[in-house]
Amino acid sequence: MHSKSLSAIDSAFDFAIDPKLLKAPKGLAWPLSWFLFSLLLLMSQTAWGQGKSFKDDMAERTRACTACHGEQGRAGPDGYYPRLAGKPSGYLFNQLKNFQQGRRHYNLMTRLVDPLSDDYLREMADYFANLQVPYLPPSIKSAPPSSAQMARGQQLARQGDPALKIPACNTCHGDHLMGRQPNVPSLLGLPSAYLGAQLSAWSLGERTTVAPDCMGTIAKRLSADDAAAVTAWLAAQEVPQKNVSSQPTRLATELRCGSAPQLHGATQ
Repeated sequence: MHSKSLSAIDSAFDFAIDPKLLKAPKGLAWPLSWFLFSLLLLMSQTAWGQGKSFKDDMAERTRACTACHGEQGRAGPDGYYPRLAGKPSGYLFNQLKNFQQGRRHYNLMTRLVDPLSDDYLREMADYFANLQVPYLPPSIKSAPPSSAQMARGQQLARQGDPALKIPACNTCHGDHLMGRQPNVPSLLGLPSAYLGAQLSAWSLGERTTVAPDCMGTIAKRLSADDAAAVTAWLAAQEVPQKNVSSQPTRLATELRCGSAPQLHGATQ
């Protein structure tokens, strides 16, 4: 076998069983190790066939992520797999832990992250957080929302609804809705179908986070019409050319977010 191919296989095997990446063996640890080995072996053979060498770096190691979430984590083409690039590192790490610890439910994600150590999950989160790649323009694949629906969505995003005890989205997600460091994600550049699915999951308790779960509380206060309005408005907004995520700040709000304690002057 060609020496370049052998080198690629060795690198893939080392990654699959690297004790720095795997925690103490669980039921899925070794099966997943061999899955990762097979995946990387396939990629290495493809690279060899194209005359490329296998590079042992985070871009290669996260191919299992970008296979669904798009090249460089730009987002999957179907709107189901969200953008990873440029999201706050703390937020990405928290989501990986939520899948690992059963607060978010998607079997493939759970199997992928289950054997990985916290240090390696942080390294993955930092890698994607530091990728600054352009956003795709907003696309509306379904019937365009009505002007009344867009107006209600803008109200919820920018002002909230005090009568329903719903804070404005920009209270936590930043003035430009591009997130707040280090744990609050951007709401722009995401399809309305994805945003709606997440609000529904929170409302039904199918998606949770570290208690107290502020998003779960907010989602339960939203009617179906209001959820549709705010997701339609958010999905239709242009994304700023530069990353304008807001810096940490202490917010005056009744809600407490366990996943973002900095919003209330607490530390993790």
